[in-house]
Amino acid sequence: MIEVACSFLRRPAALRRAATATRAPLGQWLAAAAMVAGACNAAVVRAEALDCAAYADPAQPSVEAIQAATRAARDHGYLWRASKDGHTSFLYGTIHVGRLEWMFPGPTVAQALGAADILALELDPLDPQIQARLAQGIAAMPHAALPQALRQRLRSAAAALCVPYETIADFAPEFQVVTLSALAGRPEKLEAQFGVDVGLAAMAHRSGKDILSLETPEGQLQTLQMHDAKEAVAFVDESLDELEPSRASALLARMARAWVASDFDELEQYAHWCRCLDSAISRTVMARLLDDRNPGLAETIDRTHRSGKRVFAAVGSLHLFGRNGLPALLEQRGYRVERVAFPAP
Repeated sequence: MIEVACSFLRRPAALRRAATATRAPLGQWLAAAAMVAGACNAAVVRAEALDCAAYADPAQPSVEAIQAATRAARDHGYLWRASKDGHTSFLYGTIHVGRLEWMFPGPTVAQALGAADILALELDPLDPQIQARLAQGIAAMPHAALPQALRQRLRSAAAALCVPYETIADFAPEFQVVTLSALAGRPEKLEAQFGVDVGLAAMAHRSGKDILSLETPEGQLQTLQMHDAKEAVAFVDESLDELEPSRASALLARMARAWVASDFDELEQYAHWCRCLDSAISRTVMARLLDDRNPGLAETIDRTHRSGKRVFAAVGSLHLFGRNGLPALLEQRGYRVERVAFPAP
């Protein structure tokens, strides 16, 4: 959901550049895509009173750096093959914040993507219409009233992440927290603009491959919205505890290490080390983010596969684990689902 958290900061000029960049060479197009995907960059300032070096805007990668990263790409993440009705689709677990060198698919993943007729993402991060709908939905989200002490904690958390509070003040409190969370990985060099979904979307747009958004902007925003003021207060309060810089960056770094190593066992045990199920509100939110969304994702993948198209579905890796993960749900629908092992580097 990082794409949603940062979408309101996307710059119209960058969107226009991306919309016309399909006529440019691949490296230039991907540079434009990375610029568009750098949603959180606009929120960060360099304040003399704070140590903001770790949160400074990263330099935009050069065309040469992007081309080098593409040539050196290795297989990361988690890949499943799902076969039914005589043809095969794929499920691929991504990471929404990353580094330039992780952004492009390695040989095995690229081969699976090339064999597919359609790339399916949670949302296409480079679709201007989706961005416009996200912006409208974010502006319309109702605001729960927070106690003064909690409002001050939000302001302090923004300052600790070098974010001018006025850039997020007009948004619902739960959305303010999610936006700040998207920046927490910066000390570990984890950036939303280098999310794997962005790299895949850029390649698909450039090659002319069809792209399917598995969800709607409105549906994702509804998932992030708390149901009442009491729930919003509990969510913001607990999320601010988790936003302690060392805690938040350490969690994202551990997830990133597991993804880079394609460590299935580590991510399968995520609930045991993430400390994200320690309270009623955290369990509720986690269920909404994963268990409640997965059936809809599986339904859309299945419907597209049954239409005769081979699907490469790239979603956040946590959607693929457990008894309610997408591989298990597709197995229930009659698919033969197999994990694909990557060759040793």
